[in-house]
Amino acid sequence: MPGKREHILPQSFYARDPRIVARDLLGKILVRTSSQGATKRRLAGRIVELEVYLGEGDLAAHSAAGRTERNQVLFGPPGHAYVYFIYGMYYCLNFSCMPEGNAGCVLLRALEPLEGIETMAKARGISEDRLGSTSGLRLLTSGPGRLCQALGITRTGFNAEALYKRDSRLQIVEDGFTPGEVRTTMRVGITKSAEMPLRYIIAQNPFVSRG
Repeated sequence: MPGKREHILPQSFYARDPRIVARDLLGKILVRTSSQGATKRRLAGRIVELEVYLGEGDLAAHSAAGRTERNQVLFGPPGHAYVYFIYGMYYCLNFSCMPEGNAGCVLLRALEPLEGIETMAKARGISEDRLGSTSGLRLLTSGPGRLCQALGITRTGFNAEALYKRDSRLQIVEDGFTPGEVRTTMRVGITKSAEMPLRYIIAQNPFVSRG
């Protein structure tokens, strides 16, 4: 459950152009919860880096070829997790945007870890003695594959999960934090539609995956 000062972002937040959603998501907190008996475990990190993927015309987007069984989450409803497997090794977490029937999403690229750091480190195979420095903490959630591994997010477990429901295991919450300068760059690691400036970062944040 969110803390007293936290508010879950409503579904309407996501039903907009993903370029607007991405800017507004910077500084928000991703919360992943799990239950162990009567105890709830909470992992959380502040969003510091995202990439936008559009629908028609964005050849790098999974939705570019139209709706399929694999990508149908991208076509709505908005505010749901779209998880895919890449390079035979890593999961990536996206959030569906736009009104239902229109494709668009944001890819979560980096978090600043806030809660459950020891649990994240164990999931990533990072020794606890490395967690006392920023360089060590960066190994947890700086990068889309890393953060999914740290939070235990898989396609089987989380694809199509609603982000806006109070009982969801995956939520994005607002806590009043205001990011500083927001910078846009070209997206990372793609060849199609690579010229589009659709990567959004909190400038100078040490947990951004790349400079």
